[in-house]
Amino acid sequence: MLQVISNQQKIIKKNGGFGIEILFPGKGIGSDDSGIGTIGRIDQATVIPGTLVPMHPHQDDEILTYLRSGVVEHKDTEGNIEVITNKRLMMMNAGSKFQHEELVLPPGGKLTALQIFIRPETGSLKPQVQFHEFLDVVSLNEWREVAGKGAAFPLQIRSNTWIYDMKLEQGNQRSLPVLPLKEATCLVYVFDGSLMVNENINLQKGECLVVEDEEIRLKAVDESNIVLFVTNSNAPIFKEGMYSGNINRKQ
Repeated sequence: MLQVISNQQKIIKKNGGFGIEILFPGKGIGSDDSGIGTIGRIDQATVIPGTLVPMHPHQDDEILTYLRSGVVEHKDTEGNIEVITNKRLMMMNAGSKFQHEELVLPPGGKLTALQIFIRPETGSLKPQVQFHEFLDVVSLNEWREVAGKGAAFPLQIRSNTWIYDMKLEQGNQRSLPVLPLKEATCLVYVFDGSLMVNENINLQKGECLVVEDEEIRLKAVDESNIVLFVTNSNAPIFKEGMYSGNINRKQ
């Protein structure tokens, strides 16, 4: 299966200097579940410097803060006061009870980022926060392991989920990496740029492609930053997270 989720299927919200495009990937493919497997929700954010996202709660969400530009001061109820950049990423394993706030610092300029809400295997896990500084801002023309289940991944997710990224230069082509399981569901998300998939599917900034049981070849029409999500839809999943949960069930 290859299915495109377009920008028209997103929810757009703006409030002062804060703007987000919200993707519920399951809704994008017409599913009864607003997520796909462990992938609950993906927010693409643009925030001007000086904007404060005040202290607010999360519960039963695994949250990757994936910056591409900007600098953020992070504070949380676990006692962390840390700076996040496009090299130093953060995973908040919210668990049973967790709150945080984020201040976009002026020296870093405009923030562009993904806030990625992943479902844990089970609810009421112990809250924890992880930080990892990568050697480089991007991985040029090669897939990089960002977050996932297993020792190879620098940021740990408490479910069967794996996240990779790559900056693909114009004209370059790549297949998917060697995946951690055979029966995987993948989302190829274009953070910016544009891609041609298998010579017949065009993906623009903010769009994604759901891939199941297919081999694909990605070609960068323009220089592209790509995020790859891999999930096991048959693994245990907790669907009642505050942001990652199945919103169709809550309505």
